[in-house]
Amino acid sequence: MTAALLNSLVTRLSPPPIPAVQAWGKSYGGGRGPLIDLSQAVPGYPPHPDMLQWLGEAGASLAYTNYGPIEGEDSLRTAYAAHVSDLYGAKIDAANIHITSGCNQAFISTAMAVAAAGDRVLMSDPYYFNHETTLSMLGIKTGFVACDSANGFVPTIKALERALTPDVRALALVTPNNPTGAVYPPERLEAIFDICRRNGIWLILDETYRDFLPEGSERPHGLLGRKDWQDNLVQLYSFSKSFCIPGHRLGALTAGENVVEEVAKIMDNLQICAPRAAQGAVARALPALTEWRAGNRHEIDLRARALREVMTDLGGWKLEAIGAYFAFVRHPFEDRPSTEVAEQLAKQAGIISIPGEYFGAGHTRFLRFAFANADAETIRQLRHRMVDFSL
Repeated sequence: MTAALLNSLVTRLSPPPIPAVQAWGKSYGGGRGPLIDLSQAVPGYPPHPDMLQWLGEAGASLAYTNYGPIEGEDSLRTAYAAHVSDLYGAKIDAANIHITSGCNQAFISTAMAVAAAGDRVLMSDPYYFNHETTLSMLGIKTGFVACDSANGFVPTIKALERALTPDVRALALVTPNNPTGAVYPPERLEAIFDICRRNGIWLILDETYRDFLPEGSERPHGLLGRKDWQDNLVQLYSFSKSFCIPGHRLGALTAGENVVEEVAKIMDNLQICAPRAAQGAVARALPALTEWRAGNRHEIDLRARALREVMTDLGGWKLEAIGAYFAFVRHPFEDRPSTEVAEQLAKQAGIISIPGEYFGAGHTRFLRFAFANADAETIRQLRHRMVDFSL
C-alpha cells in the first residue's frame, strides 16, 4: 500500500549501485591480502595540506555562515572562469559560471533547464548510471548512442545520427568517459557539436575527469572558442577529484548567461547555494596548487600504466579501454553475467568493481575498474588474484 503512494518514477529505480557492490566486500575473508576497492571513483591520496588549512579557515569564518549568491561565490566564479579560459584558449567570464554542489547537481540542474518531462535526452551506451537515473526520475525519456569496443567506446557520427529523433532536446556525453575511460578526440567532439547545432539540440559535456588526461595531451577541445557556443553547449566539471574533496560536494557548469540564469531558478529550490566554505578554499587553491595537481596527474598516469601491465596476457581477461580514472575490462566467463563475476571477485579475491550491466544491459561481459583509487603497488597485486580466479 505504501509503495503505491510513492512516485513510481523513483520507486522503479534500483538502489544506488556503489553501496550494493561494496557490501560484497564485507564477505571477503582476507585470504588474498587486503581488500582492493576499485568501485567508487575517489582520489587515492589526500588533499594538499594547504587545501585542508584553507578549508579549516573558511569553515571557521563567520563570513561563510549565511546564505551566499545562488550562482556561487564571486571569488570562485572569477577564478574558475580564468582557469577555463586558459585551459581552452577561450574568453570565459564569471557570468558564464554557475557553482553547484557536485557535478551530479550540475547535471540535474542542466537537464531540468534544457528538457521537460516527455522530452528525450541522448546518452552514450554504455552510460554513466547517475545520468540515466536522473533523467528517469524527472520523467525525461532517454535514448542511446551506441559505443563499442571496435571504436574505442567513442561515439561515431553515424551512431549519433541513427539515434536522433524529433523529440531529442540534448545529448549528454562524458569525456574522459565514465565507465570506459575513453577519451573523445577533439575533432570528434567538434563534429558532434556541429550535428547538435544543425539539429537545434544541446550538447551537455561532462568533463569531470579532464584534469587526468594523459600527460602531454592537447587541450580537450576548442568548443568554448567557437562563435555562439553559448547557444548549444553546457560544460560540466567537478572539483572533487582534482582537489581530493569529494565530501565537500563542489562542481560547476560553464554556459551562456541565459542558461546560468535559468539554472539559478532551479538551484534556489534544490539547495540555494553550494557549500560556501569549500568555495572560498577552492578559489584560493585553483591558482595556487597548479604544480601539485600536475603531480597528481602524473601519479594517475603511473597507475594507468601499472594496470596496463597487469592486464597483459592475463588468462582471458582483456583491457578494452582505459583513461583518466577508469578501465573497462572484459571478463573471460562468457556464460556468466557481470553481476555474478563482480560479486564473486569481491568475495573470493577481495577486488571490488562495478558490473558492466550497471552501465547498460548490453555490457554484461565487462567490469569497471576505478583504478585511480589504488597506488601502482596495490594495482600490481591484482594480477595474481585475477589469474587464479574462477567461477
